[in-house]
Amino acid sequence: MSEPSQRRWNNHWVHFLAFGFGSGAAPKAPGTFGTLAAIPVYLLLAQLPLWPYLAVIVLSFLLGVYLCGQTSKDMGVHDHGGIVWDEFVGYWITMIALPFHWAWIVAGFVLFRLFDILKPFPIGWLDKRVHGGLGIMIDDVIAGIFALIILQLARYFFF
Repeated sequence: MSEPSQRRWNNHWVHFLAFGFGSGAAPKAPGTFGTLAAIPVYLLLAQLPLWPYLAVIVLSFLLGVYLCGQTSKDMGVHDHGGIVWDEFVGYWITMIALPFHWAWIVAGFVLFRLFDILKPFPIGWLDKRVHGGLGIMIDDVIAGIFALIILQLARYFFF
C-alpha cells in the first residue's frame, strides 16, 4: 500500500467499506449520502427475523470499529467526513423492529440525520472524548438509539 497521505477510499477493501461503498466520497454532505446508501442494504436486512437482524447490527458495529479506525489511521485524519460506515450502522439501529413501510424508512432517515447532525448530549460529548474506531462509531450508534426510541414511542402511542 502507499503512504497514508496518498491512500484513498477506493484503493483498499477496508476503505471502500468504511466509505460506504463510495457513498462517503460525495463532495457535500457525505453523512447524508452515506445514510441514503444504507437504505438499500436495510431493505435487504429488513427481511430477516429480529434476532438475525440484531446479530447483523452487532457484527456490523464490531466490523465498523475496525474499518473506521483503520481507515482513519491510514488516511491520517481522525473521523474523516467520508467515513460513513458508522451512518450505515446507526441507520440500521434506528430501524430495528419498525414496520416495513416507506413512511417509517423516511422518518428513520430524518430522525437519525437530525440526531447525528445536532449531537445532543451524550452524543457530542462522546464524539469529542472517545477516539479511534470506537469513537467514530459510538456517536452514530447513540444517534440511532435516540431515533429508534422516538420512532418506537410514536409507533406505540400513535399507530
